[in-house]
Amino acid sequence: MSMKKMMLGLGAATLALGVFAGTAFAAGPEVVKGPGVEPACFAPDAKNAKFFQWPKKEGPYKIAVVNGFVANVWRIQMIQTAKAYAADPEIAKDIKEFKVVSVGTDMAAQLGAVEDYINQGFDAVLIDPNTPTGWDRVVRLANQKGTILIAFDNEVSGDTMAAVAQDQVEMGKAGAKWLLDNVGNKGKILEVRGVAGFSADKDRHDGFRSLMEAPGNNFEITEVVGNWAPGDSQKATADAIAAHGKFDGVFTQGGSNGTVQAFLDAKIPLVPMAGEGENIYRIQIAKYKDQGLKGYSYGQSPAQVAIALKEAIAALKGGVIPQRVSIPTPTTDYTRMKEGEDYFPDLTADFFAANAFPPCGLNFTAPQLMAQTGENTPK
Repeated sequence: MSMKKMMLGLGAATLALGVFAGTAFAAGPEVVKGPGVEPACFAPDAKNAKFFQWPKKEGPYKIAVVNGFVANVWRIQMIQTAKAYAADPEIAKDIKEFKVVSVGTDMAAQLGAVEDYINQGFDAVLIDPNTPTGWDRVVRLANQKGTILIAFDNEVSGDTMAAVAQDQVEMGKAGAKWLLDNVGNKGKILEVRGVAGFSADKDRHDGFRSLMEAPGNNFEITEVVGNWAPGDSQKATADAIAAHGKFDGVFTQGGSNGTVQAFLDAKIPLVPMAGEGENIYRIQIAKYKDQGLKGYSYGQSPAQVAIALKEAIAALKGGVIPQRVSIPTPTTDYTRMKEGEDYFPDLTADFFAANAFPPCGLNFTAPQLMAQTGENTPK
């Protein structure tokens, strides 16, 4: 064989090996049959029974959380929960490095932060996505580098990224059903929405309207934006009261205690309200239920991030996980709230009270969370 042919042959073999290795390395998770590990905790979404498995890695691991904005209590508590859980001895033993960063509402900044952690060799990145679309490039990079991505809280379109989520559409429907039971099928309703552009806001709104606008109902719905923040919700509600007068019922996605405060400040009758899981809102329900605030409280739990962290470690150890984990939504209302369980009257700091997921062995206390900050971890 001539030297030229030998070199060509070696080059072809090297290229073929590189293509094979690259293809194998860039394949991402293998789609396998369930059930997965800890099925009581990582319950698969009934609508999507797809399961993922990555090659087993030896720990301890480098894991990051990439949050979007941090302008409300929920996001701050989510970061506090992530830090508290990462510090738990049972979890800490599997973590070599843990980082948290909030990037604001800019999608390009969030994509850049995720890519940066992937390129730094982080084993897993947990993402509270700013938008449901635009993640394909990041997923491809993660698959090439062997990084596990898990979205939580807000949706990511498609089925190429693992996700932990509560059913936001059903959350909106549950609030609407409760109002229909407590207000009737007609009247003036105030709807206080979250941050525009986020899937959680749209899904809850769509679920809520699907029942409120069903045939046979006759509602005049005033829609305002409260940004899931008490101050913004209070101002938006106050403006709505000034413009429209009294309401017969309220559906608020967050900042619920701000919505109630606007009613109190305006000195108009309190009405049935379906709101979020803030402790102060639940205290208000207990205090004012006999004055008209028949309240319903659903919990979009900040503890989702802990379930995502627990799942990432399980996946890094080679465990099979659902592509989408479905978390049940904890709810309560004025007829069944229990002091010391559903709300904590001695704790007046603003925090979300729904933090227990017994199937996952998770139950975060207020002191445990308040010991952490909502700030980025040092670089």
